[in-house]
Amino acid sequence: MSAVELFDLTDRVAIVTGAARGLGRAMAIALAEAGAQIAIADINGLGAEAAAAALRSAGYAALPLTVDVAQPADVERMVQETLAAYSRIDILVNNAGINRGGEFPPEDLGQDIWDAILEVNLTGVFLCAQAVGRQMIRQGGGKIVNVASISGLVVNRLTDRHPLPYCVSKAGVIMLTKVLAVEWAKHHVNVNAIAPTYFKTEILHPDPRIQAEMVNDIPMGRLGEPAELGGTVVYLASEASNFVTGHVLLVDGGYTAW
Repeated sequence: MSAVELFDLTDRVAIVTGAARGLGRAMAIALAEAGAQIAIADINGLGAEAAAAALRSAGYAALPLTVDVAQPADVERMVQETLAAYSRIDILVNNAGINRGGEFPPEDLGQDIWDAILEVNLTGVFLCAQAVGRQMIRQGGGKIVNVASISGLVVNRLTDRHPLPYCVSKAGVIMLTKVLAVEWAKHHVNVNAIAPTYFKTEILHPDPRIQAEMVNDIPMGRLGEPAELGGTVVYLASEASNFVTGHVLLVDGGYTAW
């Protein structure tokens, strides 16, 4: 197999959570362009429909699914509906996540915010990995890509912002990735993570002052573009990464290098 062929995802089936917009949608597009059939899973059902329709209009196979990743019944339904449509699941991109409560320092943070972030960002990733992992084990292998963050490795340096629950949730995703990689290596299920820095998406903080601080902390001097995760996710979803597992691939413009 040539180097180019290693990245070919023709006839593979991929679920991408949180794919109605932003980084998830960009990664779903990249996987489709590499040949995969896509299940667009998002809590925003109308957004999932729109994203899937856009892929189909471009000639790609896409299935919209309304899914709350923190609800086990939703996650199981996501797996069963994907199997009903495509008969198998080869790739899972665990991208769904939330970030809120950054205005509260730890001493003032409400447990409701803590619980909400951990429920989606960590428990949701586990539930999806577990449900899809079972299917991959039955099939004899697969690729799981968890979307972590630089916030799981370093504390964000932003004036008047307090990232405690988000950082903890993403650090948990990184360790979850490593443990699952070890547990499932014998089943030929590769589990890796992507750790992005600040990207231009709909959820980027609107304050120009905070955006300037973000850019100032990135040695490359700019925010990431969502499409710049395309090559990364295709690599980790493809045969090009067959001997890579338990790895956290930084896509951060050098943010964590200093």
